Amino acid sequence: MVAHEKLEWKEGGVPVSCRFDDPYFSLGNGLAETRHVFLDGNGLPGRFRPGFHVAELGFGTGLNMLAALIAWRGAGIAGPLRFTSFEGFPLAAADIAQALAAFPEAAAVAGPFLEQWAQGARVIRLPGLEAEVIIGDVRETLPRWQGWADAWFLDGFSPAKNPEMWGEGLMAEVGAHTAPQGSFATYTAAGHVRRALQAAGFQVQRQAGFGFKRHMSVGRLG
Repeated sequence: MVAHEKLEWKEGGVPVSCRFDDPYFSLGNGLAETRHVFLDGNGLPGRFRPGFHVAELGFGTGLNMLAALIAWRGAGIAGPLRFTSFEGFPLAAADIAQALAAFPEAAAVAGPFLEQWAQGARVIRLPGLEAEVIIGDVRETLPRWQGWADAWFLDGFSPAKNPEMWGEGLMAEVGAHTAPQGSFATYTAAGHVRRALQAAGFQVQRQAGFGFKRHMSVGRLG
């Protein structure tokens, strides 16, 4: 049985990892941050098409998945969005529900996901979504993954606090598991992360970050 990660709760209902001393989402508006960084950063929903596959490093509260699902449903694409997330330290369903309560739009579609998660499911099926959350050390689980992502959400904790999630070897695996012309987006603009993604084959650019964050990084393979 996988132990659930322990949290602290900051003012405004923001969950903070006790392990990494880092918040799971923006101290401002986490849903707006997700849309700016991960959706807009990957050119979504404009690139959505049947069979589109998003992969993610760092599942956390599932907020990114739910934001992608809302965008997918809004785009009216046939069939389900495919979503694969790699998570080393999963949260309990009750903690996820408490975190998502800060975002009524996401919470409104989260109920069936939370029911499945609470029952131990790590393959999640919702109308418009087929998702899998792969639990374990991503440095071991990603190399074994057989999938290809059209877009990556790179959402591990801060590179300064969780360097294992941003190493050159792992970024090379991200590149190796990206479909032709696939993309990534991440909130970090750390130089060593951008260089590792360039070495993995991405054309990397800096863009304006969310809120008080000056820069973020995006890129396309090729």
